Amino acid sequence: MKQFLSNRRRNTDMNWFESASDWEQELERSGASGWRVSSVNDRFEMSTSLPRSIVVPQKVLDTELKKSFAHFNEGRIPRWCWRHPRGSDLLRMASFQNNIYHEKDDIRNLEMILFGCQSSLCVVVELDEELPSPADIQLAHSRLRALCLGVPDDKWLSTLESTHWLDYTRSCLRKASEVACLLRGGHLTVALQEADDRDMGCVVCSLVQVMCDPHCRTQSGFQSLVQKEWVMSGHRFYSRINYHRDNDKEEAPVFLLFLDCVWQLLSQYPSRFQLTGDFLLALHDSIHLPLFSSFLANCQRERCKRSQNPGQSYTPVNGWRDMLHPDSSSDPSDPPLPSVWDWSLQYSKHRRDRFTQPMPPIPPPQPLFNGNLNTNPDSHRLTDTVPGSVFLLSRGIFSCPANLLPWRSGSSGVYKKSHRRAASSENVPGLERLLKAWALAEFPQGLTSSSGPQGPLDPYEPLLPLLMGPCMGLWRECYLRGALHAQAFSHPASANHPHPVERLAREVQQLKDKLEQVSTGTDLNPPTKMAEPRRTDTNLNQNTNNGTFLFPASRPQSAGNPRAAPPPTSTNHQTSQGFHPASATPSRPGHRDNGGSNKHTFLFGHSSVAEARPDQRYYPAPQNAKLPKSNGIQSAPPHDRL
Repeated sequence: MKQFLSNRRRNTDMNWFESASDWEQELERSGASGWRVSSVNDRFEMSTSLPRSIVVPQKVLDTELKKSFAHFNEGRIPRWCWRHPRGSDLLRMASFQNNIYHEKDDIRNLEMILFGCQSSLCVVVELDEELPSPADIQLAHSRLRALCLGVPDDKWLSTLESTHWLDYTRSCLRKASEVACLLRGGHLTVALQEADDRDMGCVVCSLVQVMCDPHCRTQSGFQSLVQKEWVMSGHRFYSRINYHRDNDKEEAPVFLLFLDCVWQLLSQYPSRFQLTGDFLLALHDSIHLPLFSSFLANCQRERCKRSQNPGQSYTPVNGWRDMLHPDSSSDPSDPPLPSVWDWSLQYSKHRRDRFTQPMPPIPPPQPLFNGNLNTNPDSHRLTDTVPGSVFLLSRGIFSCPANLLPWRSGSSGVYKKSHRRAASSENVPGLERLLKAWALAEFPQGLTSSSGPQGPLDPYEPLLPLLMGPCMGLWRECYLRGALHAQAFSHPASANHPHPVERLAREVQQLKDKLEQVSTGTDLNPPTKMAEPRRTDTNLNQNTNNGTFLFPASRPQSAGNPRAAPPPTSTNHQTSQGFHPASATPSRPGHRDNGGSNKHTFLFGHSSVAEARPDQRYYPAPQNAKLPKSNGIQSAPPHDRL
């Protein structure tokens, strides 16, 4: 097994984001000029939860960058995630450390990192106040599981609403829509800020890219997105999934909430996705299996530590060093854990073919000239923004608080020298107009449209979901799989993928048809050879060990006369074994019956009337009728008199 898993080939169609070259490839794909890949955290000295390679502005050197890690929680500084084709950049960062003294050089480096390649506008999107906490997500998911696995009642819909699961899904989609509309405006930097930048930052940042980037809606692109924004960015998979059930306080299905949001987009824009609901369901099921290296760690540092030699230890100063007394609990013979993206280890090719569906080809983005789009600027572009303006987007309202950037609220006067402060009353209305122009998240026609909202003509326009109550659905294929009542009363999502109950009903109907064919008498002496109903083998209902026939077998024809004589119906003509002809089927040619030693026992026999009329259906004997005995002569059973 170790050799088998060690020789597995990695998927070359996706980006793993494990090396600096992978991040450079992403920069080239997104057309993000002015950014570079820094290996300042190669030994996890600056931040233990960030990956080895991070993307920062080119004008910030590594020596200057090292001074910025201490100003943010867990050292998670602002770093580049994605660039919109219109020129806007999306960043992620943790909250500021207010108790850190800010020197003049630190302030300049922090603002260069925060503004990135833009010099006019930066919008900090606060995620903690509007979006649910991990504890809220865990409570809502527990209530949802209890509801879906319980007995339904008349208040099922109101109970579903009280779980707040759909409310949390709607809030994540709404916040991602706001960020997508801001990025669509062009020429600004949007920084997602969370306290630790390891939960809801992953959700919103990934949803924005799914909405705006068609590449992220393909299977390889979506896998690369999860690898970049979740696996490598330090989401606490091991703690949130809680495989060992050792710490329930940190357990929260944050990644499941993200998959549910993607499913909402997929259900409203099915033609804009290459991946299908089967792929999302397979990814949901895989996260609950503690077999994959992608989900068995909280960050890249822990993942590297597990994959290293058990006889090594890590220290921030010395890096990986050999241990004098390695841990005896680790077995070096254990096979390496595979990646979750190796789907051939879990699913057959037939199942993997259902992970994708055809989609239109992705056109290349519009060319950029000197950092500007070669198109006419729209009327909502903020051309009058004062350079160095920083706004906060919280609860759908733009503001410019004095303490947004801690170093700007001081009395050192450095801020006045570096930037001019923009009055919020002049520029905030322009931002709100920009957001309202593109935040079309609730369409009245969505209530009457059967096929969902129509996709935008430009493939790089954001897929803004419908957030009204009737437009938000429940992921039944995921949550209602364990409920028998839900399987009985729910309907399939599409005709190509019928519901399991529907497939079971088809199998029952096929078996019923086969039983009718076997139990119906056939014409044994046809005048000419004609097409007969399809029959199974005569030994279909026969057990080779005990030779028990549950249903009547076909009678053999006479060797000399193709028209076999009808069996006698009189009770005076009996066989030597004591069986009535109507209650026992003649043996096959060449088979000898030696009294009661016949191994073949027929539980149901042909009646003489059924043989005379092959189109007549066989009816079983009444309950008060007795089966014929093998050691005596008995009159015909009651069913022969039908």
